[in-house]
Formats: sequence, structure tokens, C-alpha cells
Amino acid sequence: MTLHTDVPEERLTDLIGKALANRSFVIGLLIALLVAGAALLSFVWTPYDVARLVISDKQQAPSWAHWFGTDHFGRDILSMIMLGARNSIAVALVAVGIGMGIGVPLGCLAAARGGLLDEALMRLNDLVFAFPALLSAIMITAIFGPGAVNAIIAIGIFNVPVFARVARAGALSIWPREFILAARAAGKGQTAITLEHILPNIATLLMVQGTIQFALGILAEAGLSYIGLGAQPPMPSWGRMLFDAQIRMAAAPWMAIFPGMAIVVTVLGLNLLGDGIADIIDPKARRQR
Repeated sequence: MTLHTDVPEERLTDLIGKALANRSFVIGLLIALLVAGAALLSFVWTPYDVARLVISDKQQAPSWAHWFGTDHFGRDILSMIMLGARNSIAVALVAVGIGMGIGVPLGCLAAARGGLLDEALMRLNDLVFAFPALLSAIMITAIFGPGAVNAIIAIGIFNVPVFARVARAGALSIWPREFILAARAAGKGQTAITLEHILPNIATLLMVQGTIQFALGILAEAGLSYIGLGAQPPMPSWGRMLFDAQIRMAAAPWMAIFPGMAIVVTVLGLNLLGDGIADIIDPKARRQR
């Protein structure tokens, strides 16, 4: 008897075909790759050195020499946006990692144990969720001072209850399934079932939520930097660039336009990517929307 071993390959090919046919996924992926590529490129090259102040070139309009113009210190805005992308991605990525690393185990634990532990964890979850990232950052800054690390901690704390809720809801929908009952009958404990069956089945759900929180993390980082609680000078930040541009809108509007477009396009791309992943995983969700 011949065994067919090409089923996984067929499923992978089908998944790739669905992904390439999904416009939201393709556009979101291209935008995400563009932003990530600019951030990676900034490690080895930028059009100009942003640490160098050229006062004679201050507030120059976009030109062939400076595609996005210059700021009030004569720094190239395109170079600063590239470095700002690196900072925004790093903050959002670590913050989402903190939220997922703490929130997912808590959510799975609450779903597996239930009862008083579930109730206690969810009420604690609600308490943390009541404090938005901005308020958490203000409290942390009052104690430890402003900076990118404190922004990461604040955004990460805000992400914990989000991932805990998503993981708990996904896990609760899987625990009553027949294959879970079979695993219990086979003598597997709650930890083994969670690791071997629950997490693989909610991984795609967490992936979609991760892209959404990543986009929100970039927005939160820009907001915190705008009010001076995020990345500190001389480290470029999209939010800080908007703060510096607000009193120069009449004389140099490009100082606000291009950083603002960077934030909008990046967040839009990540949201499109998340929607595309959700559509590919669950085509019914697209028809319901």
C-alpha cells in the first residue's frame, strides 16, 4: 500500500494561494516589509547622519538632495524616519512580546482551572485593563523617569490583559471538544493538554491579535514620545518629530506630514495584514463582515 505524504505540501500550497489572492494580506505584508526593511537598512546606512546638525540647511523643503526635507536643525527627515522606524518597531515588538508572554499563560491557566482562580485572574485582569498605556507610562515615569524602556514596560503591561482575554476565550471554546475529552481519557494532565492541544489551536487567533496589538503599540509609542515620555533625544522617534513640528506647521509643514504619514501607513499596513490573516484562516469571518 502506498502512503501519500504530500498532504502537508498541498495544504501549504493552498494556504499560499489563498494568501496571494487576498488583497488585504498582500498590501499589508508589502507595507510591513517596507517599514521593516527601512528599519534594518538604518543599521548600516542612512542618507545623512542625523547626529550632525547643519543649521544652514534648516527647514529646507523636499528636494532631490533631501527627499522629505530637513527639520529645524538641518537634519534629513528621511534619515530620521528610518531611524524612528527602528525605534518604533523595537518598542512595539518587545511590548507585544511581554504582553503575549505573560497574558497567554494566564489566560490558558484561567481557562484550564476555572472556578475561583479563573475569577480572581479575570478580576485582576480587569483592574490592569482599566489603566491605559498612557496613564501607566505617566505613573512609571514619575518613579523611574522618561525613556524608551519605561515606554516598553507601560505598553507591555497594557497588552497583558488583552492577550489574557483572547487566550482564555479561545481556550474555553476548545476545552469541551471531543479530542480534549479523548486526551483526558488517555491520562494527560491539564498542562500537557494545554501545551499539546490548546495552544496549537489558538495560535492563529493569537497571531491575528498580535498584529493588531503591534499596530497599537506603534501608535502608543508615538503618543508617549509626543508628550515626552517615550524615546528621548537624540534618539529619533516619530512621535517626537511630530512634537517638534507642531509649532512650525506654517513654515515647514513637511516636518509633520512625513512622520505622520509614516505612522498612518505603518498602522494601516499592520491592520490590513491582521485582517488578511484572519480572512485566510477563517473565510466565514469575511463573509460575516
